[in-house]
Amino acid sequence: MDYQIQNLKEFRLPHNFRGKPGWYVQLWWLVQSTLFGLSPQFMYAWRRWLLKAFGATVGQKVLIRPTARITYPWKVQIGDYSWIGDDVVLYSLGDIAIGNNVVISQRSYLCAASHDYNSSSFDIFAKPVRIEDEVWLATNVFVAPGVTIGKGAVVGACSSVFRSLPSMMICTGCPAQPLRRREKQTVVLTSN
Repeated sequence: MDYQIQNLKEFRLPHNFRGKPGWYVQLWWLVQSTLFGLSPQFMYAWRRWLLKAFGATVGQKVLIRPTARITYPWKVQIGDYSWIGDDVVLYSLGDIAIGNNVVISQRSYLCAASHDYNSSSFDIFAKPVRIEDEVWLATNVFVAPGVTIGKGAVVGACSSVFRSLPSMMICTGCPAQPLRRREKQTVVLTSN
């Protein structure tokens, strides 16, 4: 019995899926590989400006490393004082919203789109990814389409997140599961 499960000849990108015309997408990819990607590490303001020029919403003092990759910046929002580490991928075929004071560590991958593997034409779909305030994604974390990671959560290194995670929990694994609560530390300021 011979049958075809996947016929990529039939694949079609939905109308206006990218949110911008093809030439604009290509211009961004050119800018990203040159002016953004080749900029010295300390030029955080320059990279913020480039992202804003291409439609991203970027908060105050956001630190984005030059090796980070953003597919469609016009579908990305990043809150104040957040850090985007080396080789992070924001696969923003769908909307990606990152809150304030968030750390997305090296080689993490936020994936806001995928394919319907039951469709012979391998249809593509987008679902938003939301990272709430004060989250830390440790190195090499994968976040799937449609996931929300709650405020103050920590996701351990090399974890894969396929379902939304609750606030203030330390989570790890594949798939990531909550292990215990993240404790708040009280900071006492003293003057000498």
